Amino acid sequence: MKKLLFFLLLLTMQPTYGKHIMLEAVYKNSTIYPGTERKYWVYVPDQYKSQQEACLFMIFDGIQCNAPDVFDELISEGKMPVTIGVFMEPGKIRNTEGEVLRYNRSNEYDMTDNRMTKFLEQELFPAVESMTTPDGRQIKLSHQANDCAIFGLSSGGIASFNAAWQRPDMFSRVFSAVGTFVPFRGGNNIQAIVRKTEPLPLRIFLQDGSNDSWNPLFGSWYEANRMLESALLFSGYELKCDWTDGGHNGQRATEIFKDVVTWLWQGWPSPVKTGLTQNNLLKPLLIPGETWVIDNSLSEAFQKRHGKYDAIYPDGSIAVKRQKGTNCLWQYILDKNGKATFGQRFYWLHTMDNAQLDIWDMDYDSNGNLFVTTPWGIQVCDQNGRVRGILRWSRDMVMPIKAFRIEQGRLLVKDGNKRIFVRKFNVKPATPGTRPKSQKQG
Repeated sequence: MKKLLFFLLLLTMQPTYGKHIMLEAVYKNSTIYPGTERKYWVYVPDQYKSQQEACLFMIFDGIQCNAPDVFDELISEGKMPVTIGVFMEPGKIRNTEGEVLRYNRSNEYDMTDNRMTKFLEQELFPAVESMTTPDGRQIKLSHQANDCAIFGLSSGGIASFNAAWQRPDMFSRVFSAVGTFVPFRGGNNIQAIVRKTEPLPLRIFLQDGSNDSWNPLFGSWYEANRMLESALLFSGYELKCDWTDGGHNGQRATEIFKDVVTWLWQGWPSPVKTGLTQNNLLKPLLIPGETWVIDNSLSEAFQKRHGKYDAIYPDGSIAVKRQKGTNCLWQYILDKNGKATFGQRFYWLHTMDNAQLDIWDMDYDSNGNLFVTTPWGIQVCDQNGRVRGILRWSRDMVMPIKAFRIEQGRLLVKDGNKRIFVRKFNVKPATPGTRPKSQKQG
């Protein structure tokens, strides 16, 4: 009898967690990934009330790391908000007999372009929000980045990071496990771009093991993740990492998943903060808290300044011109009569999608740095033609950029709708006829 009472007492002491409903569906007819179909599942906790905006946790490759049970526990304990989980498989293309003709996983997950964020925002999430639970609750997701987390393993790991990197207005909380930041489809370049780009409001957890190398042909997964760690720390991100001697699998991610999710949501609903970079070009240039704002009273601020060239060095000794077929800008030396000589591909610009880069208006500052407007932001090149900093656009801007100008203490941009955006920076315009101090060869 005493043993029975003790057993019953133990049962009453066990934590009781909420339950959930799992909805299952297939997504077809994508216009972003044509021909694909994929399964996805939607986790709805008992605490979710119909038509109430819930936080979002997006997970690649289906249900991973016992996530539904972990979510049940953490929501019940108040360690994460009421959250809708979306678990998505990668797309496949089949013939009429059902045979797979194309596995689209690497194309969707490893690519460092913005198609996945478009797919999530324009296709998958609206499909999720059209769903209703068997007990009549309509799904409604928060569209605030601070309420949204994203996670994946391997190629899903880089997909998670890239989604938040591309769209920090969609996701603020990222868990990447054994991520493929290797030369599949540009992932090896991410750490370099992180160092050069102004910090974003992201909280990031990286996990990997020293024995992770799915295919040595592409390099070391572990070394690539450690390089990304270094870049994120340099750039001031809120970051935690878990490094072990594990291999390329989800074992360790599953072991730590509860703790990682707890940390990702720590302090919510307070927003994830933007850190301070150690980039010696960006750090003195950026003014904390300043963002792009519209000021159409400045509509007369732009005029063509350089004739047949795209930019002229402050003292008139150098000219810059775009040329088709290259993501570089050509630089020419101008003699006293204005004749262009010694032309070379010189300014080397970044692209995230391995495509021909659209290059728009540009201008020099007082230090002889060239500010170049591109779809990936304003790329700031030093005197030797290297991108040293990248300034992000406002999501409200419409591409392409029509005009750009540096003024005292601010940058001015005319977007595709001819609206004028202004942002304060510690920047000075070039003084015509004055040669900037040499930066040497560096």
